[in-house]
Parts: sequence; structure tokens; C-alpha cells
Amino acid sequence: MSTKSALRPRYLKLHAILVFAFLFLPIVVLVVFSFNKARSATDFTGFTTHWYHDLIHNENALRAFRTTLKVAITATVLATIIGTLASFALTRFRFRGRVGYSTLIFVSLVMPEVVMGVSLLAFFTQVAHMKLGLATLILAHTTFCIAFVVVVVNARLASFDNRLLEAAADLGATPLQGFLRIVLPLAAPGIAAGAMLAFTISLDDVVITFFTAGAGSNTLPLYIFGQLKFGVSPSINALSTFVLVFSLVLLAIAGLFSARSAKRGVTAIDVNALG
Repeated sequence: MSTKSALRPRYLKLHAILVFAFLFLPIVVLVVFSFNKARSATDFTGFTTHWYHDLIHNENALRAFRTTLKVAITATVLATIIGTLASFALTRFRFRGRVGYSTLIFVSLVMPEVVMGVSLLAFFTQVAHMKLGLATLILAHTTFCIAFVVVVVNARLASFDNRLLEAAADLGATPLQGFLRIVLPLAAPGIAAGAMLAFTISLDDVVITFFTAGAGSNTLPLYIFGQLKFGVSPSINALSTFVLVFSLVLLAIAGLFSARSAKRGVTAIDVNALG
């Protein structure tokens, strides 16, 4: 019995190694072949940075990247504001239809992207009579990002101690002061995590973007998807590697901000200052 117990950690370590290899080995191959000297996607013939040099001077790719950033940043800001306020309302107040509102918010998490893309396309063109372009793209990304922000912020606010707000109210704080000086600092790590998740999802969306983007609003994922029709080349690998590194840097920054916000939220709140 003790022998089996001693072997279990080894099996678990082996299992973890295999899982991580399955998840990250394709990414490693992608990065390696972005430095491939030849255009082959199967044979590595030598090291070169030629494809990254071409990427820097590829105006179409740079234009698509700028559009992607505009859409992702704007949609993240809007989704974070709306999602945070919705989370606060759903966790702090009891009102008629609260369960229904919660269900409707989470519909986008389980709805197939094709269905959401077609429905948004029909709404923009048939109901709102909007011309497809950057505005419809931002609205579409904001729509499906809100649910992700709500999920993350809800998880943070679920453990919130309401006695802090009650104590602040006893000391003369208004509801707005309590929200700005108590709830927001404590919820900041969850808000940052939700915003980062929304930004990442918006950054690499293809399906919904395909249905709601118009002329002149081509994003980087759509550009990469279009280039794949001509085959996988090192230039596509280089572009994908650039997006990967960019996402990792943003995740690292968000992680640092979340950790500092969590520490500051625990130590910096002075309820007595609200009196």
C-alpha cells in the first residue's frame, strides 16, 4: 500500500508533463518555425529573422493590428464598466427578475459564436439599420465581453463583507462614497482580471468579427485567417508569434497590477476616514 502511495506522485508528475506538452508544444513549434529560413512549414532549414523584418514593413498587417487594438481597447473599457456595474447590482441588490437578468447575461457564454455573429449581423442591418464597420465591430465585441467581466467580478464580490459598507454608512458615508472607497478597491483585482480576459478574448476573436466587420475594419485575426488560404508560411508564424508575445506581456502587466491592487485593497482601506 505504501509502495502504491509513493508511486502516485510520479504518475501525477508524468501526467502533468504530458498535459503541458500537449498544450504548449504546438506553440513552441510555431515560434521555432517563425525563424525558419525557408518557406516550408515542415522542414527547418536554417535560422533567420527575415520574416519579422517583412512583418514590420507589412502595411496591411500593421493596419489590421491597429484596428484590432482600437476594437479591443474600446470594447474592454465599455465591457468592464458595464460588467462591473452589473455585477455590483446583481450581488448587492434583490429585485424582481434578478435571476432572469443573470441568466440573460450568461447566455453569451454558452451560445455558439456562429449564432451570436448571425444574430448581431441581423440586428445591426435589419433593426438598427447600421452600416457594418468599426462601430458595429466595437459594439459586437462589447456585447460578448460583458458576460466574461460579470463572471470574474461576481466571483470577487461574492466574498465581499457587507459589514464594511454598513460600518461606513454608520460613520456618515454616502452610498457613492462607500462604492468608490470600499467596494472598488476590494474589487479591483477582479475588475482587472475581467478586463484582461475581455481584452484577450476580443483580441483573437474571428467568428463574430467575420460577421460584424465591414469594409476597412479588418482585424489581425481576420488578416491571418485570410492569409492561411495561401498556406502556412513563416510570415504567418511570425505574425502569430508577435500576437502571442504581445498577449503574454499584457497578461504579465495585468498580473502585477492585480497583485498590487489586492495588497492595496486589503491594507489601504480606512473605514474611519469615511466619517
